[in-house]
Amino acid sequence: MAIKRPKGSAGTLVVLEHTSRILDGNPLGDAHLRKLGVWLPPQYDQGIGKAGRGRRFPVLWDLVGFTGSGLVHAGWKPFSDNVPERAARLIHEQKMGPAIIVFPDCFTALGGNQYVNSPAIGNYADYLIKELIPFVDREFRTLASREHRGCFGKSSGGYGAIIHGMKFAKHWGAIADHSGDAYFDFVYWHDWPNTLNTLAKHRAAKRKPGPVDMRRESRYRGAAAGFDDGRIKRFLEHVWKKEKLSAAEGHCIMNICMAATYDPEPKTPLGFRVPFNLETGEALPERWNNWRRHDPVNLVEKYRANLKSLRGIYIDCGWRDQYHIHYGTRILSKRLADAGIRHRYEEFDDDHSDVDYRMDTSLPFLYRALKP
Repeated sequence: MAIKRPKGSAGTLVVLEHTSRILDGNPLGDAHLRKLGVWLPPQYDQGIGKAGRGRRFPVLWDLVGFTGSGLVHAGWKPFSDNVPERAARLIHEQKMGPAIIVFPDCFTALGGNQYVNSPAIGNYADYLIKELIPFVDREFRTLASREHRGCFGKSSGGYGAIIHGMKFAKHWGAIADHSGDAYFDFVYWHDWPNTLNTLAKHRAAKRKPGPVDMRRESRYRGAAAGFDDGRIKRFLEHVWKKEKLSAAEGHCIMNICMAATYDPEPKTPLGFRVPFNLETGEALPERWNNWRRHDPVNLVEKYRANLKSLRGIYIDCGWRDQYHIHYGTRILSKRLADAGIRHRYEEFDDDHSDVDYRMDTSLPFLYRALKP
């Protein structure tokens, strides 16, 4: 919307603090005391003492994208709705019924995570399903069963939604995946040369013009095996001191985060390995195969039964996505169809950025799948 004109009651945003036992002592030293946003629809407190007493509601969990935290989706936005405003408008327009929306904080020192468990980052899947879901169900009038609980997200959040639908279907009844990471060979591979260039600035021994013995250089301090030779640690220490990262640094820390997610190895200096020789850029097939084992396009058949049990699967992507994710969502949709898994797949004329308006389609979809 070009002009912000709220319609109907805005509902109530409650911000709580939750102390996590699961995140306590996580490898990155991130906080285990986290803020948790919970939006209650206008109907939550209507009719208390009469017909509305004890009314319970479906719950939608918002998994934000990389570098985001839950409450970012509850912040004020110019020319557009935040998620509570959007949900309130959709309810007022009778495009969906009332639902509770939860905004967890899963940010990390690596810029976020993929909502999975990793010994190099922390157990964020367990944090969601073993701690936060029971906590919200105790504190609020939810319909506390998987049939009435769904999750949605974009980018890393979309990846989290589809992976949770695959691996943790006993906790979720429906999912919505907006532009979620898929087909890693396209999504991540192409940006690794830029990542290697950024990391090279933090190499211990600076390069000098002249002859180079590349056989020796390619084995530099374990670089050939995907070990950190110190440059990744120095890069992280560098960016952790900054308040503003360059675009190159932002993409670099993203790839590092993905390495820590998809190829953790506790005995290594940083607890993970990277999939390319840090000096030559040669791919390390064994390491890259570890990434591909987490790619949703390669997991459909393995989790076919779980996916079939969901009451709704929604996927969309812009066909100009600058990270090439539309190719991954196309493959994912095809493999779902080949496996006989019902889902709704849509494309639209846009890229990866500022596409929250797509929730006007996904939130009603989820509500219809989860409504009592």
